[in-house]
Amino acid sequence: MTAPAPLNFLIVDPLAGVQTFARQLLESYGFPADSIRCCNRPDEALALLPGFRPQFLICDWFPKETLSGIALYQRVCQQVPDCRLALLSFETGPEQQAQAQAAGARFLLKKPFTAQELKSTLRQALEKLAKERPDLHQRLQQVMTSPQVMQRVSPPIAMPAMPAVPPLKPGDKVKLGSSTEVVDTVVIRQGELVVQLKNKSGLIPADKLQRA
Repeated sequence: MTAPAPLNFLIVDPLAGVQTFARQLLESYGFPADSIRCCNRPDEALALLPGFRPQFLICDWFPKETLSGIALYQRVCQQVPDCRLALLSFETGPEQQAQAQAAGARFLLKKPFTAQELKSTLRQALEKLAKERPDLHQRLQQVMTSPQVMQRVSPPIAMPAMPAVPPLKPGDKVKLGSSTEVVDTVVIRQGELVVQLKNKSGLIPADKLQRA
């Protein structure tokens, strides 16, 4: 009997630590390393297609990128219709929840999250997917319940440090040098909190600003 094809995962997140942890978590479940790809940005993810066809996209919300996480998923589905989506975001309010649900996301997990939160959330999503998709059931069951995985005693995987929830929000007044400015946009870029000020070009690291 031919062995079932591997289940491919694509992890797209600007934080290298999140990529590493999610990869290690999937590998600890028994998924082979070559079935998992990681990248920082949506455009990098698109460049991997069609050579890599993910059945599961784990993606940051990317609110300020040209392609958001949901828009990236829609583009991926044009080439991989059976792909499934999971979202990670610092903002998980009613608007984000509604958009994630409308996109069919398996979950929307709020950053920063703990190792256990990601582990339990991801495993529940995979178990639910196995029940919903008979064509994937064999692949998931073979990997996640194999004797090697069930008997494996893996070392603890530590969740990497992540930036705290942004202390600034649009509309806040801040001091930049001797002038008072107003925050227009707050962005997490490569793990760093940066700010766009109204009527100012460029992004400024938040640690260069003081509250007015």
